[in-house]
Amino acid sequence: MKYRRMPIELESPEEFGYGDIQYNLAESSVKDGVLKNLPLDLSEIVLCYGDHRGKPELRELIASESEGLRREHVLITSGAVMALFIVNTSLLKHGDHMIVAHPNYVSNIETPRAIGAEVEFLELTFYSQWRLDVDKLAKMIQPGTKLVSLTSPHNPTGAVIPEKDLRKVIALVEEHGCYLLFDETYREMTFGEPLPAAASLSKYVISVSSMSKSFGLPGIRIGWLLCRDKGLMETFLAAKEQMVICNSVMDEEAAYRVLERKEQYLKQYRIHIKSGFEAVAQWMDEQDILEWVRPSGGVVCFPRIIPEVNIDMDKFYKILLEDYKTFVGPGHWFEMDKRFMRIGYAWAELDDLRSGLKCISNAVEDAAV
Repeated sequence: MKYRRMPIELESPEEFGYGDIQYNLAESSVKDGVLKNLPLDLSEIVLCYGDHRGKPELRELIASESEGLRREHVLITSGAVMALFIVNTSLLKHGDHMIVAHPNYVSNIETPRAIGAEVEFLELTFYSQWRLDVDKLAKMIQPGTKLVSLTSPHNPTGAVIPEKDLRKVIALVEEHGCYLLFDETYREMTFGEPLPAAASLSKYVISVSSMSKSFGLPGIRIGWLLCRDKGLMETFLAAKEQMVICNSVMDEEAAYRVLERKEQYLKQYRIHIKSGFEAVAQWMDEQDILEWVRPSGGVVCFPRIIPEVNIDMDKFYKILLEDYKTFVGPGHWFEMDKRFMRIGYAWAELDDLRSGLKCISNAVEDAAV
């Protein structure tokens, strides 16, 4: 493995310091939860090694949401990022061919690179509305392809793969004997009807999700992977055991108590997400220096400064942060042109979101050449 720190981590709000940011529009989740607001009493928790697969009741609860899934198809991990790491390191070795949608959350790209896999991008483009081209994917799959990695709702664009296209992709991986890694962390935040858990549709699919984004609980570090292949699940469990043995029993209890009341939490978050999305949509409609593809789910969008605007992009980001104390996710976090920026619209309070958007407009004017 060849590790390197990723720009999205090197330049994260945590590294820069939250106290130096007034309008944080870089976050890709709903607002962080507070421990005292959780329906939780940890006083009787026994601080033992927990079930290596994860709290049985938690796994049962996650599995019960999807037809065809059972408790043994769920492995609890330390966040979705650990699930992604387990899947990639279990299925790929140096030189193996894999296909990943691009742009993407960088762990979906960087971990295969660290292994030394042959990483081929399935490019999603602004001009195609960030849509997945299933026919193009079909032509990219080789006899030795081990893994196809997709995300929906997509980070950073908010694009959603239609169910008919997801089923076509699943048919492709089944035909070629490779696996689909489906990052569905924002599945509950689809604006329309959410997709079924992809792992419920085939043994050739591994789904990944977490408590971090849709539930605003990144601090409890609970995610999971779903897979119906018994042999693969044994491999994934072995990988987890060699990393951490088991999860924190306190974190698992917190996740369980929240998911017991899942719809109650999601209802309030969806109201906030809708308000934030409408604020961004109004801002986009009222200006002519940025353009976007309207997201169909999630809590982020990926607009760009239009090519006709002559601007010094490094100066723009410097002014935005230093003069306006406003933070966004620059395009290079996702190996894209710096004219793109990821804007999260569900973490900040609505007034701060609107103020931050105005600061973006001002910074573009200030950095114009």
